[in-house]
Amino acid sequence: MGLLSLGTPLVWDEAKKYADHVRTHGITQFLHIWDCLKDRQGDELLWGDEIEYMVVSFDDVEKNAKLSLRQTEILAKLNAIVDDISADCPKSIAVPKFHPEYGRYMLESTPGAPYTGSIPDLLSRAICAIGVNDAFWSDFALIGSRRNLARKHLKPNEVPMSFTSFPRLGVPGQFTEPYFDPSDAISSHSLFLPEEITNPHARFPTLTANIRRRRGSKVAINLPIFLDENTPRPFIDPTIPWDRNLYPEDPEAKLGAALPDHIYMDAMGFGMGCCCLQLTFQACNVTEARRLYDGLIPIGPIMLALTAASPIYRGYLADVDCRWNVIAGSVDDRTEEERGLKPLKENRFRIPKSRYDSVDLYISEQWMNRPEYNDNPLPYDEGIYDRLRKHGLDDLLSKHISHLFIRDPLVIFSETIDQDDTSSSDHFENIQSTNWQTLRFKPPPPNSGIGWRVEFRSMEVQMTDFENAAFAVFIVLLSRAILSFNVNFYMPISKVDVNMGRAQKRGASTSGKFYFRKDVYTTSHSSATSAASTSGTSSPVDGCSSPRKKEKKLRNCFPAPPPPEDGLFNRLPVEEEYEEMTMQEIMNGKGPNFPGLLPLVDAYLDTLDIEPPHLERIQKYLNLVRRRSDGRLLTAATWIRDFVTSHPDYKKDSVVSQTINYDLLVAVDEIERGVRTTPGFLPADYEGGNRDRGSIGL
Repeated sequence: MGLLSLGTPLVWDEAKKYADHVRTHGITQFLHIWDCLKDRQGDELLWGDEIEYMVVSFDDVEKNAKLSLRQTEILAKLNAIVDDISADCPKSIAVPKFHPEYGRYMLESTPGAPYTGSIPDLLSRAICAIGVNDAFWSDFALIGSRRNLARKHLKPNEVPMSFTSFPRLGVPGQFTEPYFDPSDAISSHSLFLPEEITNPHARFPTLTANIRRRRGSKVAINLPIFLDENTPRPFIDPTIPWDRNLYPEDPEAKLGAALPDHIYMDAMGFGMGCCCLQLTFQACNVTEARRLYDGLIPIGPIMLALTAASPIYRGYLADVDCRWNVIAGSVDDRTEEERGLKPLKENRFRIPKSRYDSVDLYISEQWMNRPEYNDNPLPYDEGIYDRLRKHGLDDLLSKHISHLFIRDPLVIFSETIDQDDTSSSDHFENIQSTNWQTLRFKPPPPNSGIGWRVEFRSMEVQMTDFENAAFAVFIVLLSRAILSFNVNFYMPISKVDVNMGRAQKRGASTSGKFYFRKDVYTTSHSSATSAASTSGTSSPVDGCSSPRKKEKKLRNCFPAPPPPEDGLFNRLPVEEEYEEMTMQEIMNGKGPNFPGLLPLVDAYLDTLDIEPPHLERIQKYLNLVRRRSDGRLLTAATWIRDFVTSHPDYKKDSVVSQTINYDLLVAVDEIERGVRTTPGFLPADYEGGNRDRGSIGL
């Protein structure tokens, strides 16, 4: 979560009067940044991760695991402690930082400073910050992991858990500590979630209320329920207060918003209250940022399926494994006209997706990006597009920005309506940062040393620090392999959308198939083979067999691939460039022209000069990813589902009771601390974090 502005937020009827003002000045601010920094070159690789935790309060007497709503108090204590530690540490040690998030039970944690491309940063600094014990950087051991730093300063019965979706959020009874009644949900008008579930900063309840007001109804999220032996058919949820009549929207559930055989949710908190793992990379320049952005677009749904970790909502087992559609639905502010349910009259655009969804457009101008790949309908503001084009921007970037800017700003503070467009980007970020997509292309903030960046946003947070470290390391290395080897992952973006739907299905990583490009090489077959199978002493770019010096760190500034010598006129039809593959094939290879993502990463590692102990550590993480991809290790979602369905109190009725939830989260905490073994879920040699609850020592 970015900087939270202080001021007086405008209700929707007032805010919408300034929507065009924000859009106009937001584009002015972007163009000022563009003019100043479009030619910026040579930025080194800097990267960072965001991990979100939920604080769970355990009541061992009542066997109830609840969400602790002490975020404000906890953050105040943690930030004071972090400041004290930072004052006593060498400048080379970056102490983790903690930030507020939407849910009042959530903590977002980031590194105190970006990581570099050094191997110790990839391992020691990243791992210690994320939480995995490591022998390197002994000074940092004085601080310990983010999770353990937070755990040390919570109540004895509170635990910071990297758990994607709280299983009993919104059930009847007490699921928060302390208890609050949902009838006071003045911003969401939810049947299930109290007002107090939301961060009290004015931005969050205003965002919640303005989404509802702009949409003209509450959000409506429906997930298919997992139909077990004793699940009623049709399933009509008896826990919905069908006849409540407190708010004008209360009848919506009865009038059709709540679907049979589905789990119904009606508030932003169900989506934005989920936790995730995100990574941001600084690129060499704007061109390389656009290359990386496009290269990672097809990877988004693959990593969503591979990190699937959320099969339970509102106390029921769902027939999906991931959070994505829940979050997309939770912030869907589109009106009936924009959703295509009524003819356009009051609104300008029919908008195919929520503002939280998958990417709509490849944006690189590299020759590999064929126009046919951008095959989705793309509504965009033609006035903004024309303005950007007249300013000198190319077609694709102009469409990208003008597409984002079909959205309205949802939260406007009266004190920030008028800004200096040469020194502020607040109006631009107001809209840019509320387009929550699988990837985000991020211009530099004005008057900063930060370069052009790409944020990878699709992954679900994992239950243990080891897993989060493993997936972070994998994506970092894959990003370098994409740029170093100039691999081509392009396929129609409509197929990426299909993959996003498939990625969320139950057991998708082992039983599903995904569209993926068959031939990812941009150069000759011989050079492709060298990239995936040689020791890395030959160039994967030009196929030359002469040795090249191995590099000691991950870097930026890779040369763009030259167009083929035979021109671009002998290409295959687009529909022949891709096919359906299993997760095992995508990750580990299929045929001579598709080595698999993990072999590409291994080939990239072969181009680096890495000390054997460091390489051994990296391979431990990659082995976890490899075993997840070939089915030898379960996803968190499958493990959670199996835990519930094998629990002695489970009645085969899809219900996750208070006792089951308590036992599940106790087990998750024990797994993370290494006091419970989990055959089939984590590697046999996994030892977990600190074994004593509350301990901070490594």
